[in-house]
Amino acid sequence: MTAPDSTIRIARLYTSRGHNFFGQHGRPAGTYELFEHQEIHCIAGRGVAGDRFFDYKENHPGQITFFASEVFDDICAKLKIASKHPGKTRRNVITTGVDLNTLIGKEFTVQGVRFYGVEECRPCYWMDQAIAPGAEAALRNRGGLRARILTTGRLRTGT
Repeated sequence: MTAPDSTIRIARLYTSRGHNFFGQHGRPAGTYELFEHQEIHCIAGRGVAGDRFFDYKENHPGQITFFASEVFDDICAKLKIASKHPGKTRRNVITTGVDLNTLIGKEFTVQGVRFYGVEECRPCYWMDQAIAPGAEAALRNRGGLRARILTTGRLRTGT
């Protein structure tokens, strides 16, 4: 089943060259910088060019990750924080206008690039450090979407 992309908007795009939280259990968080972009290059079956998960492993379910800005705004309101930005979630694409959980198990298209929604990007205990205490619990069942990239193309902010 294919989901329409008419309501999916891109607010922000991010990459990082290394892992700050993933694979860091029992160690301090990494210090890899997060880069914000106006455009990213999605490569089918491989990931986002320049990102830490690019060519991570064959068929990786998180070749690209999505997170809803509406969820981030709600978390910030509930936790009473104003100084954070949605890049703290370490997701690649910050969206507006879509409940990302509805894309699990579906093909969908954004700006002409096709994706397959694999699973929720489950929040972990690191979110309490990256965002604020209580963030992990507040993000349960709405931590974003892990997806595979089915066609090569570019995503841009503001469209």
